[in-house]
Amino acid sequence: MRNWLLPEYIEDVLPAEAARIEQLRRNLLDLFKVHGYQYLIPPTLEYLESLITGTGHDLDLATFKVVDQLTGRLMGIRADMTPQAARIDAHMLNQQGVSRLCYAGTVLRTKPDGLARTREPLQVGAELFGHAGIESDVEIQRLMIKALQLLGLQEMHIDFSHVAIFESLVQAGNINVDLEEALYAALQSKDKAVVAELADALDKPIQQALIALTDLNGDVTILEKAEKMLPKLPSISEALADLRAVAANLSDLNVQVGFDLSELRGYHYHSGIVFAAYAQRYTGPVALGGRYDEVGIAFGRARPATGFSLDLRGVVTALDPASLPKAILAPQGNDKALLNEIEALRADGLVVIQALPNSQSNVAELNCDSQLVLRDSEWLIEALKN
Repeated sequence: MRNWLLPEYIEDVLPAEAARIEQLRRNLLDLFKVHGYQYLIPPTLEYLESLITGTGHDLDLATFKVVDQLTGRLMGIRADMTPQAARIDAHMLNQQGVSRLCYAGTVLRTKPDGLARTREPLQVGAELFGHAGIESDVEIQRLMIKALQLLGLQEMHIDFSHVAIFESLVQAGNINVDLEEALYAALQSKDKAVVAELADALDKPIQQALIALTDLNGDVTILEKAEKMLPKLPSISEALADLRAVAANLSDLNVQVGFDLSELRGYHYHSGIVFAAYAQRYTGPVALGGRYDEVGIAFGRARPATGFSLDLRGVVTALDPASLPKAILAPQGNDKALLNEIEALRADGLVVIQALPNSQSNVAELNCDSQLVLRDSEWLIEALKN
């Protein structure tokens, strides 16, 4: 086996792409900063319970496990930074009011997923804790849209759903756990025949509502249709009202808004509105988010929470190929005037590479298109001749 081979779905990011990703990461963090979101850096490793408690079975399967050689306890390599942010909010910051946190770092997953089909996404996200109203959902959604626009994505479509609709039908129909799981899977695949078969023994209104969910997708008029077709349960009416408020509060951001009431991504994790952003040239969602008020309970301090995250490595897959900025080639030497000129150019943000003695400088490899030359006691920048 060649010792330079990497594991499947693990890859290097080479200089041009790495430079672009890092610049975009900084831009996103600057955007979050001016919106009041404070940057945090959670650890790569934690005890397994902290990483997966309250997040459902899916994250458990996605997490690499290792044994701590100091304590013998099972540890996990983070597969998602959102639970870490919830833990920090609950126990480290311990704020009583609203807290806004953001993060940007590599996570590791047992299987490839997302746009980049990698097991090592670069997750960037923002979370808002301590507010349960629709206003905080809208704040997070608007921040996500601004973040994606900052990355160069202009024509976007945001799909919304609300897990309380399915939850309300489950509770009203006294549906057991096994049937709930089967209905959840069928709704995710929008298999109306299977949903009808599974719901056959349920009360007629619940049965019809579950079947209707497979067709309740489209623009904002779908919410009016849902109002007529779904049972008049207070939790369902409230969920539909929240979704209407979302559509009204995003109308100025030049994005298409749609609704898919059978979409239950993160059902065992989320507790309210869930959403996914799509854009041209991408075959899957570019960002995901939603409300997850129940997660804080696992850390002993229940806090309302909403947020979003994206995989920056995945987003750049559909962008034009990256290129490094051209550099200026400076001659070797320790002349004070030369060194001062080099430092002045670098202070202006230009890339200056000084030649080394006894080396053959390949201009193409150095990515230089100009050179620093001395003309009549003055240092000038001239184009390199091919």
